[in-house]
Amino acid sequence: MKPTENKNTIEAILCHKVIAILRGFTKEETLRASEALLKGGVRLVEVTFDYGKDPDATPAAIEALCHAFGEEMLFGAGTVLSPEDVEKASQAGARYIITPNTDEAVIHRTKELDLAALPGAMTPSEVVAAHKAGADIVKIFPCADLGPGYIKALRGPLGFIPMAAVGGVDAHNIASFLAAGACCAGVGGKLADAAAIRRGGYDAVTRAAQQLLSAISKEEEVFPR
Repeated sequence: MKPTENKNTIEAILCHKVIAILRGFTKEETLRASEALLKGGVRLVEVTFDYGKDPDATPAAIEALCHAFGEEMLFGAGTVLSPEDVEKASQAGARYIITPNTDEAVIHRTKELDLAALPGAMTPSEVVAAHKAGADIVKIFPCADLGPGYIKALRGPLGFIPMAAVGGVDAHNIASFLAAGACCAGVGGKLADAAAIRRGGYDAVTRAAQQLLSAISKEEEVFPR
């Protein structure tokens, strides 16, 4: 792996800002949903592990996505709960590892493989612990009920730690989370609606992507970075 790959991945995340979360779909649905997201301008996709079904389906899907889209999109693995699954995701072509929690072993293996680490945290202590363990960006999760004000408050004393907003983010509130100091956001069902995907309504996914990115563009006009 190239020594600069992790740096390039972080730069891409900071540039594109939106990571679409695909959870619980078949490989074919994941491929078609990713195509629809790309048409709408989204270039980052997280494919989550499903430990209740077939965890090996996630690396297989990531490998297929990397083959299909090349460098047009960057794919990562989500809900990663063990160093072994970090390795599987890496072998499949994942460029970043996202977790719902802060697990030092997972973070350390992620960094050893030169992947970007985005562990989940909520409290100030968890955020600092994740950062000290090597997190590139700390995922504030779940953030919807806490709201943008919570991220703004966290960034008062901890503004040196990049933070992502995940959990309940949509086109109506993403601008507020970014204005509060989040450097990016993970968006799931509000972007890749399960019902639409399962009935083949991929145009709806493209429209949702366009709407979300339009909200970000308006935020940047008001709060240029």
